[in-house]
Amino acid sequence: MAAAGAEAAAVAAEEEKRLPEGDPESGGDSEDEGDSDSSGDGEDEEKENEAEIQRLEEQLSINAFDYNCHLDLIKLLRQEGELVKLRRARQKMSELFPLTEEIWLDWLKDEIKMAAESSEREKVYELFERAVKDYICPEIWLEYAQYSIGGIGQEGGMEKVRSVFERALTAVGLHVTKGAALWEAYREFENAILETAQPAPGSVPSPEQQQMLCSQLERIHTLFRRQLGIPLLDMEASYAEYEEWSEDPIPETVIKSYKKALQQLEKCKPYEEALLGAETPKLAEYQAYIDFEMKAGDPARIQLIYERALAENCLVPDLWARYNQYLDRQLRVKELVLSAHDRAVRNCPWTVGLWIRYLLAMERHRVDHSTISEMFEKALNAGFIQATDYVEIWQAYLDYLRRRVDFTQDSSKELEELRSAFARAVEYLKQEVEERFSESGDPSCTIMQNWARVEARLCNNMQKARELWDNIMTKGNAKYANMWLEYYNLERAHGDTQHCRKALHRAVQCTSDYPEHVCEVLLTLERIEGTLEDWDAAVQKTENRLARVNEQRAKAAEKEAALAKQEEEKAEQRKQARAEKKASKKAKKARTGDKRKADDADEGEWGQEEAEQPSKRHKGEGDGVLLEEDMEVETGLFGRSGPEKPDCPANQKEKASTSRKDIPKVLHDSSKDKVTVFVSNLSYNMSDPEVKLKELFESCGEVAGIRPVFSNKGTFRGYCYVEFQEEESALQALGLDRKVVEGRPMFVSPCVDKNKNPDFKVFRYSTTLEKHKLFISGLPFSCTKEELEDVCKAHGNVKDIRLVTNRAGKPKGLAYVEYENEAQASQAVLKMDGLTVKEHVIKVAISNPPLRKLPDRPEAGRASPFAVPRQVYGARGKGRTQLSMMPRALQRQGHPVAKAENGMVQNSPATSSEPLEEPKKMSNADFAKMLLKK
Repeated sequence: MAAAGAEAAAVAAEEEKRLPEGDPESGGDSEDEGDSDSSGDGEDEEKENEAEIQRLEEQLSINAFDYNCHLDLIKLLRQEGELVKLRRARQKMSELFPLTEEIWLDWLKDEIKMAAESSEREKVYELFERAVKDYICPEIWLEYAQYSIGGIGQEGGMEKVRSVFERALTAVGLHVTKGAALWEAYREFENAILETAQPAPGSVPSPEQQQMLCSQLERIHTLFRRQLGIPLLDMEASYAEYEEWSEDPIPETVIKSYKKALQQLEKCKPYEEALLGAETPKLAEYQAYIDFEMKAGDPARIQLIYERALAENCLVPDLWARYNQYLDRQLRVKELVLSAHDRAVRNCPWTVGLWIRYLLAMERHRVDHSTISEMFEKALNAGFIQATDYVEIWQAYLDYLRRRVDFTQDSSKELEELRSAFARAVEYLKQEVEERFSESGDPSCTIMQNWARVEARLCNNMQKARELWDNIMTKGNAKYANMWLEYYNLERAHGDTQHCRKALHRAVQCTSDYPEHVCEVLLTLERIEGTLEDWDAAVQKTENRLARVNEQRAKAAEKEAALAKQEEEKAEQRKQARAEKKASKKAKKARTGDKRKADDADEGEWGQEEAEQPSKRHKGEGDGVLLEEDMEVETGLFGRSGPEKPDCPANQKEKASTSRKDIPKVLHDSSKDKVTVFVSNLSYNMSDPEVKLKELFESCGEVAGIRPVFSNKGTFRGYCYVEFQEEESALQALGLDRKVVEGRPMFVSPCVDKNKNPDFKVFRYSTTLEKHKLFISGLPFSCTKEELEDVCKAHGNVKDIRLVTNRAGKPKGLAYVEYENEAQASQAVLKMDGLTVKEHVIKVAISNPPLRKLPDRPEAGRASPFAVPRQVYGARGKGRTQLSMMPRALQRQGHPVAKAENGMVQNSPATSSEPLEEPKKMSNADFAKMLLKK
């Protein structure tokens, strides 16, 4: 009650301090009005804060690992002065996460203001002890030492202060840039004690006083000498201060130690300067510093530089792993090692390797079993990002339990616990892990295999081992030879020949990957241990099995050959179809002038519509090959040109296109593919593509030539070839891929003949799991790269952001965000998944693109879907409406018309027994002739 009263009084005092002072010159009425307005605003703000506090508390009850939510709640509670709730919020956060230096200092300062009694000072001391364990922070140690000086009047206060200072010097006294502050504070404290011990002027000190003065002087001398032997910034000033303070000359040993420290400081300065000039998180600079200290070999300095690096890179699992490995192998101090492991898993709980090292360290330092089991349960709830991580942590725990068992006894509590843990692990992977990841993470059943080995080799229980192996084989492993051979080796070592023979006979029957090897093992067994009947049975079984295998392989080879032949036939058909189309186009173009007789107005309308049809790239087997007929258009319905028009920009462009018709075609020289890049997805309306692209690619090297590709009408087809003088320039030009040119992403790829390399694909991004990269979906189309970067950089250092767009450069609401390491990416997933961006709820996950399903190849004998020539779509390509353009009056009687497809009329198969032939393609001139005859 007294403590609560003291808290209330202190809060009231603080509130009084924060009250604004009245203005003596202002009138009473205006002052009252201002007070009423401010009180109203204050009440509204207070209600809003209370609602926000309640919302944050509810959110934390759902997800206690929301780091930013903890920070927001603590900030609001501190602003509102809710001390009880503030303490509780800080306590919960400190149990889940190591707190940063700023959070600890705010918490400590708040508690120091409230600590009035000695019992409350003890609570502050306990809080300081917790604070210095999270990270090595010189500021917290300095605050701790200064606070302990305030309790010097209490019993044992002097010893308490000196103990804190000594611990602080051990922890951070070697800090090159901040360690000097602690040394100076310690010396100032001892100097203050020396001043109080001085006798009054004119008096003669007693022997006890003289002894105390001498001992105090010696303490200060010792502090100076210890400090001068350590490489610290501004140590020249400390040396000058010691010279001025000391009445005796400085000993030669101290000078020698000081010069040695100066030399060491000069070696450290480049690394300290690199840290000062680098941007957070300075991981590379710290790693270089760590390597330097590791070569020097001073354990205290190595530990300190690791701690400094971790204070700024606390979410880097690899750094924690290297630090813990050094402590495990070199220092081997129990408290230090276990503390570092505990901080590692609290900072990076998603990294299974850190948990495994922690369990091993606890076992190595003989921590009691209940504590290790409790830590393992925490690991299971850490939220690993892969199913295999759970297999690894279970295996580590099972190894630990196995090492506890004394197998010389037939039965023991430890053995039963091990068997129970094996059964629980199998069930956990089957239910919990499969439900979350859609896979157990242990397809080869390694945990059950180890269980079977333990039962067979250590418990002499082959019956249980056989039951486990039978269960393993029923989980889809019976087709693998290595699984059967593992079982056979186990039976061979701990079972009997009968079960070995039985296992190999089943293996011969079931194995599909390496049946010859299993057959050979069976014959070897019967050759050494079997009877004649056993040998005959084995030979017959293996021969029958291998005969079936060879038959299956022959069928597969035939099928593969048929598929290859079919692919060749399809390629030949496509080649012939393209040649026929080109020939028909040329013939039709020669006849258009004599056959077309429509009026100019109609011709103008149809010609304009034709000219507006964009060039298209058809998808399918011939992807990447631009069909020529898709690019060519006719000038009018009846082949006559329209009336002459003045030279408007459109006409000028048309003239330019017409002038390109006469340019002779340049055949592609495949010998120059190495110095050539293929540029596509360019705007069809690009004027002077040679000039535009030459300016763009000259930055990569000397351009030998640019070959834009035009249609027969002279219009640009949106792609070209850029040839360089040197191969290095072509490789550098690939870096311009996806660069936006006139509003569209330009595609730049190597120049490869797809007839010779039909499977060649260019995709510059990884299609496998990338733990340091995020995939974000559900973004608003208006979201820019800068806006997304502002959202993502709060959770780590963003290296690159890629917004996914279509071929026209329009966003698809998807993005890939690359962080410096997987730790930052994992934190970003936890904090950003479900976040609302511009009223869109986004989904965030680790980048792991699914495997692309290749189209099923047609079986031999089945009609190829590509057997029908592509000109079935008509001269204008696949129509948008799927409607026939032939008037009903022109359709012949007696031949019912089936559904028109792509503008072509098809006879109904029900009324015609003749095989369907490809309908004759009708040009605009033929269509007009039919209309004139009517």
